[in-house]
Amino acid sequence: MSGVESELNRLSLTEPFRLAGRIAGSRVMFGPHETNLCTGRALSPESVAYYERRARGGAGIVVTEYASVHHDDWPYERAPLATECVEGWRAAATACQAHGALLLAGLTHTGSQGSTAYSRGVLLAPSRVPDPASRELPREMDDGDIAAVIAGFADAAELAVRAGADGVELDAGATGLLRQFRSGLTNRRTDAYGADRLRFTREVIAAVRARIGTDSVLALRMCCDELAPWAGITPEGGAEDAVALRDSIDLLTVVRGGPMRSSAYRPDAHVSPGFNTELCRTIRARAGGAVPVVLQGSMVDPVEAQYSIDAGVADVVEMTRAQIADPDLVRKTRAGRAPRPCVLCNQACLVRDVRNPVVGCIGNPEARHEADRIETEPASSVSGSALVVGAGPAGLEAARVMAAKGLTVIVRERDGRLGGMTTTAAVGEGRERLARLTEWLADECHAHGVRFEIGTEVAAVDLAIASNVGTAVVVATGSRAATPGYRVDRPVRLLTAPMVLAGAHLPDGPILLDDPIGGPIAVALAELLVARGCQVALATGDRLVGSQLAMSGDLVDANHRLIRAGVTRYLGVVIRQVGSDGAVLEDVNTGIRRTVECATVVDCGYRLPEDELWRTHPEAARVGDCLAPRTIAEAIREGRAAALAVVASSTGRPA
Repeated sequence: MSGVESELNRLSLTEPFRLAGRIAGSRVMFGPHETNLCTGRALSPESVAYYERRARGGAGIVVTEYASVHHDDWPYERAPLATECVEGWRAAATACQAHGALLLAGLTHTGSQGSTAYSRGVLLAPSRVPDPASRELPREMDDGDIAAVIAGFADAAELAVRAGADGVELDAGATGLLRQFRSGLTNRRTDAYGADRLRFTREVIAAVRARIGTDSVLALRMCCDELAPWAGITPEGGAEDAVALRDSIDLLTVVRGGPMRSSAYRPDAHVSPGFNTELCRTIRARAGGAVPVVLQGSMVDPVEAQYSIDAGVADVVEMTRAQIADPDLVRKTRAGRAPRPCVLCNQACLVRDVRNPVVGCIGNPEARHEADRIETEPASSVSGSALVVGAGPAGLEAARVMAAKGLTVIVRERDGRLGGMTTTAAVGEGRERLARLTEWLADECHAHGVRFEIGTEVAAVDLAIASNVGTAVVVATGSRAATPGYRVDRPVRLLTAPMVLAGAHLPDGPILLDDPIGGPIAVALAELLVARGCQVALATGDRLVGSQLAMSGDLVDANHRLIRAGVTRYLGVVIRQVGSDGAVLEDVNTGIRRTVECATVVDCGYRLPEDELWRTHPEAARVGDCLAPRTIAEAIREGRAAALAVVASSTGRPA
């Protein structure tokens, strides 16, 4: 081996490595995921810009959103179709390869885990087994169907490679038809495809290889644990399949999950990062070095990613959500800088729901706007000053962006710490990571010379003085508690969720959480209080606790956690009054009332904007919760927008 080859193959996360005769710019993969960026069923210019941005930031391998290889497979409205993706693949390949990244076209057929809402056809599957999520009964595939899907994979792979892609990735993961053939949960056939459940996968791989040759990368994303050991794919079975397929593929990504545990593939922060580490270690060991292996599973920390390579867990690490949060993750890691953290919230990047949202990130407003080039490199010619009132996420982002552009920025915060409501809410299992985002923002502000004045109250006269001397003002004063729609009489105590999260004293006795929103706060509080040994009940007007958690994939898991923790759930009720006898709950449908014992009621409801200061100076920019209490995503987005508007006014150019 030459010195050059040795350098290219050394196991460093951020350095180039050789894959199937090609050179990838790093050992970091940007994996396939739904984006809703497509135009119709074709990759759009926005899709191309989205992939190019991650390649420019140092991703070594970029896998495009999975495209269906058969027109009847239409799993969600903006799902790509391979025959309509040729021009998108061509543009993405050119854009990514210019930065040293390999571009793999993702190919799939979702089988019984698809949808008939758009195709108006019938779902195809190995056997007539209804999907646990959709409850839809598919049609069992005959020999003609199998041949057509195999041909679809082969045709699509050839189209992708001819368009300039470096290769393809085939989906045998948590939602793929290839996995459904491999699993006893979904394959109950009595023919050759039932006797040998791996046969269909082998035939697809063989057909694709015959079309793309050995000069192109053939990657496989394979479920190695369905978490349903009574009939599903087990780690041992996954290892056996890896051994059987290792000589016919160039790259293997190890994943978990399936129809019984769909959220396990991409869980939120309640599941620790690197959850597939031991599974991947086992599969790689069994594969015996015959094929490079990719570790997937909430890998968001470059240090942990490098450790997984050092420890022999994997050859490549997939860091998809981490690169949505910061597309420059690899480039910053090389330079010894901390990338913007991914907090694993799934609040903006998980887009497979009825709203058809476009992919995004709560901490990175640039995500999905790559084609617009919202933020350019800091302009040293910009001068001026700015005062930011409030050091929550909105204020910190505004200060960071303005300081990075060259303005002199002061942030005044009346509390004794930075981070605002985000820091307050970053308590309990699955919530601690939230603080990493505001900590990063604060660190970036310090690095750009922002001056913080903590514990400083700002009055109307301060805003007037700042404006008179030409200082731009951004008001980010957050929110305040609202008055609940019911009366609370002694001896019961009424607290708000932020008060409890901040450590307020709780009287002895049962605690009742009032949750009219259905978001994560009440669930997090219930888990936190149970862990402290409290007796907890939760009242909601919905028929499930945390109804809004469906959008982040935590709805079912959250209810399971609360049940296991012993939290009493009062569903479909509203609180009418609270007194010495307890809380009176009224059924929203029948009007029937019941009284439940409680010593404390915790209001987890909506808050009001803390906008009194802004009203004294309405010319100032108003961002975040003081405009309307919402999520971190809106706060940071508005903070950046206000900052860019200030910069634009300083330069005389439009924002």
